[in-house]
Amino acid sequence: MQLFGIHTKLIKAEDDLASIILEGVKKQKLKIDDGNVLAIASKVVATVQSHLKRLDSVKPSEKAMKLAKRYDLEPNFVEIVLQEAEKVYGGVSKALLTSKEHILTANAGVDHKNAPNGYVALWPTAPFKVAEKIRREILAKTGKRVGVLIVDSRVTPLRMGTTGLALAVAGFEPVRDYRADKDLYGNAISITRHAVADNLASAAHLIMGESNEQTPVVLIKKAPVMPTDEVKPSSVVISARRCLITKHVMLENVIECP
Repeated sequence: MQLFGIHTKLIKAEDDLASIILEGVKKQKLKIDDGNVLAIASKVVATVQSHLKRLDSVKPSEKAMKLAKRYDLEPNFVEIVLQEAEKVYGGVSKALLTSKEHILTANAGVDHKNAPNGYVALWPTAPFKVAEKIRREILAKTGKRVGVLIVDSRVTPLRMGTTGLALAVAGFEPVRDYRADKDLYGNAISITRHAVADNLASAAHLIMGESNEQTPVVLIKKAPVMPTDEVKPSSVVISARRCLITKHVMLENVIECP
């Protein structure tokens, strides 16, 4: 497998993201082939959608004020997190543990990084539809059938640092099911499913970086993916009752969000 970071200009609202990606690929004298995967940072997708929010556009609620004081956060920032989150489970200094779109994540995806001064970036709207739209635009412009992966960062329980998260996928199966296979010794595999999209997201995230690298796209060649024209958002998530971690970890003081 080969991964190539694609440098781009500073992307702005309403830019043609597919064209910018192809321009970056051409400038670096690379070529897109059938079966390649384009990993795209969620921040640039949100930026193109103008899915940013001014911190001073909200008035902190009493709930936001209490959480901000407890977890050393800006009240206006917390108010936006509460508006974006489905639930808040608690937090640590500078971060709230939230759920959004069936994903446990910090601050409901609200982030100061790589957002203009006075603004925060939110997760893209309808990311699976956006991924499919970009896939179709690349097909129309190049004739090549590629996969598209929208990448954000996440933390893993009891592990230091961030890894990649496949926020949305189009053009390839995001999970490989091994439950019909046998291992090296002929033992039946009973529960293992391989998070292909999340693994590719982590590989791309390593190249994208977390600050000012200006590498919001990674071209992935020879990835072990299975092409498909249909990807359901439900295929990448598991219910809290079936999840090894959330089923057995007591999440106390849950705050329901609007």
